[in-house]
Amino acid sequence: MPADERDIQTQRATFLTLIGLFLSLFAAFSRRESRRGDSFELRPFDLALLGLATFRAGRIVAMDQVVEPLRAPFTGGTPNEPGQEPQGTGVRKALGDLITCPTCISTWIGAFLVYGLRLAPVPTRILLAILATTGIAELLDTTAETLYKTTDTLEEESGS
Repeated sequence: MPADERDIQTQRATFLTLIGLFLSLFAAFSRRESRRGDSFELRPFDLALLGLATFRAGRIVAMDQVVEPLRAPFTGGTPNEPGQEPQGTGVRKALGDLITCPTCISTWIGAFLVYGLRLAPVPTRILLAILATTGIAELLDTTAETLYKTTDTLEEESGS
């Protein structure tokens, strides 16, 4: 089998392993919860916090400079490069695909935050509040930047 084909097969096997791990953790958590007897319900506020916190944490892992040393083994370690691409082959590339995609890594982060909310609610709520607050700030910052750019563009087009 050619090296490229082996790399693709290894990458696929890694993806399947990650899917299996995710589903196994989900099954173990679900089984534990069904044995507890009480129901696990998310209040709307919890869901909003989880959504904002997951959004922010996914972007932190996939894009923020401070986490770059953790991404470096999978991205070639190019600091401050927007849109870092996974490097390498096989397992390294598969894990790089996971941690450089904010949506992909957010699925894992969201799951762990939900599990944390059930298993250790107080510290998880503190973390949720911190991440949700910075998530709101990031959304506001992005909105403001977009408005400024739009205003600048309109002013340039009108000749003001």
